[in-house]
This record gives sequence, structure tokens and C-alpha cells, in this order.
Amino acid sequence: MKIAVFALQGAFAEHRQMLHRLGAETFEVRQLKDWQQSKDGVILPGGESTVQMRLLRELGLFEPLRQEILQGLPVFGTCAGMILLSEGYLETMDMRVRRNAYGRQLGSFHTFGSVEGVGDELPMTFIRAPFIEEVLSDRCEVLARVEGNIVAARQGKQIATAFHPELDDDMRLHQFFLSLCA
Repeated sequence: MKIAVFALQGAFAEHRQMLHRLGAETFEVRQLKDWQQSKDGVILPGGESTVQMRLLRELGLFEPLRQEILQGLPVFGTCAGMILLSEGYLETMDMRVRRNAYGRQLGSFHTFGSVEGVGDELPMTFIRAPFIEEVLSDRCEVLARVEGNIVAARQGKQIATAFHPELDDDMRLHQFFLSLCA
């Protein structure tokens, strides 16, 4: 299995390490020619969504990425990656996201929670995290809530989390993503 990991900005190395531990091959996407390789799925990592969006457009990656996701390419977006999948950005998931919903860096926190279809007591690390304000259709299903806020969702072969599973040792979310790619 071969997974593309966007490496324009943000926490991409940790995703690659997690996927390697699970036996998946990965490659970094930094420009359009990287994206043109064959792949079974894609990771959109955390980072700064405004910067990532600008780079997607400047590098000619926005439309190719959007089209492949809409055609069924599995995608896992974490934190900023979740924002990119939402309304007003790539618009591949039917959800509205609030950026920096938990405040600035000082509002970062760690907790444990349940993710539907994945398991209980998953570690959840939130860093200047967003959350999903509203699910806009029944095609987008809520997978997890923390303090009443939606922090994970799935729509078809797309998964989005407000937290960073790549920063903890628990591999269940990445395993779940790889099962969608198989």
C-alpha cells in the first residue's frame, strides 16, 4: 500500500512514521509531479490551514487533489487537514469547521475518547485545534465528540479529526484509515 503525505507545511513526518510502523509505503507531496505518482490514499496533516491552502493553489495541487478525493481517493485530514476538507476550502466533506476553536497554543490539551468504529480510550492531542461546528448532510457522520464538540467525522472514504493521532503511540486511527485504502 502506498500513501501520499502532503509535506507542504505542518506535522507530516509523524504521519509517515506511523504509517511505516503499520507496513505502508509513503511518499511526500511537495509539488505537482509528486502528486502524479500512483497512490492508495492521502494524508493532509496538521499545520496552518491558511498557508497550506495558499500553497495548494500556488503549486497547482488544489484541483487535482480535490478531484481525486471526489472520485473516491481515501483521505485522512488531521487538524488543519480537517479544515482543508471542509466547507470554504476543498469542500469534499459536508461540514463547517471553526478554526482555532479551543484558542491559541495555551488552549492545547490532551484527553482520551471514543471514536465510532475505531475504539475507546483513544489518546487525543489537541493543538490550537478546530472543531466541527456543523455537519451539513447525513453523508457526513460524527465519529467522536469531546466536551460536546464534534472532533472527528467520516464521509465515505474521508476521515477528519481535530486532534493529532500521529503524536501518540496508538495506531488504531491510522489502521482504520489504511483499511479504507485497501
